[in-house]
Amino acid sequence: MGTALGILDHLAVDGHLLRLFVTVYDEGSVSAAARRLDMAQSAVSHALNRLRRLVGDPLFVKSGRRIVATQHAERLVPQARAIMDGLKALTAGDGFDPAQSRLSWTVAANDFQRDLLLPRLYARVAAQVADFRLQIVPSGRPTSEMLREARCDLLISPAPPEGLDIIQKRLFDDRYVCVFDGTRRAGPGSAADFLAGRHLTVVHPSADPLNFDKALEGLGIRRDVVVSVANFSGLAPFLRGTDLMACVPGRLHALELADFQAAPLPPDLLASAPPGTDALRMYMAWHLRAQHDPAQAWLRGQLEAVARETADNG
Repeated sequence: MGTALGILDHLAVDGHLLRLFVTVYDEGSVSAAARRLDMAQSAVSHALNRLRRLVGDPLFVKSGRRIVATQHAERLVPQARAIMDGLKALTAGDGFDPAQSRLSWTVAANDFQRDLLLPRLYARVAAQVADFRLQIVPSGRPTSEMLREARCDLLISPAPPEGLDIIQKRLFDDRYVCVFDGTRRAGPGSAADFLAGRHLTVVHPSADPLNFDKALEGLGIRRDVVVSVANFSGLAPFLRGTDLMACVPGRLHALELADFQAAPLPPDLLASAPPGTDALRMYMAWHLRAQHDPAQAWLRGQLEAVARETADNG
């Protein structure tokens, strides 16, 4: 029978070992954990075996090509996360100096917000700190558990999760526009033109339809959607040389679809819709435990600055 972390030889366990354990748990793979931690796979295996000996439990067992946590490991993970949070709070202090800092940040985002914000964020932060490691994971349909279980440090989404322990802040506002190949068609001048056209949209495999698409459905507006793609980067090949239209955030047009023409949505299309139906609000969200961490607060400030820059340049 394994022991609990609280009655282990506590001097034999350190923060690095706990981080490794939690990373293997999150990734479900020793090799994936090694890549995330920038370690040799053999080093991860040796450290994991050391922890196995300390707790008297295998912790993970093979299941096909992956590994799964034992029941004992499932019980230990929340304790390990809490200890890691305590260590972070203990060492954070008030003297955060970006120029001397080595930072690692995991951000969950889907392709629009990822491509719009995160390359700029990386360049901005990397120029100011000693070392910066940025891991980006898909957010899919965001859940509060992603933050509670520390699967990411920050989540960027137009539909952030809610909870008493989840903090949200708006990053920017945008509006949907109609994008099309100007060599093949003109922009829709009226609701009738819009509804007579053929449409292209995005449906993320692990997320709901776009909020804008759901809003149109809720208003009883039925478009002729003939193509749906899994991400925004898949729009351009279908728009080019065709008469298809796509409704996308205006900043996406400026970022990735500038070769195409854009027109506002016809005023009469949403004449009876609630104000803001064509609006997009983007938020960042984080867990309460990171609220007063000086490094994470600084990184959030850098992301806000990047969001402002995209508005100025857009």
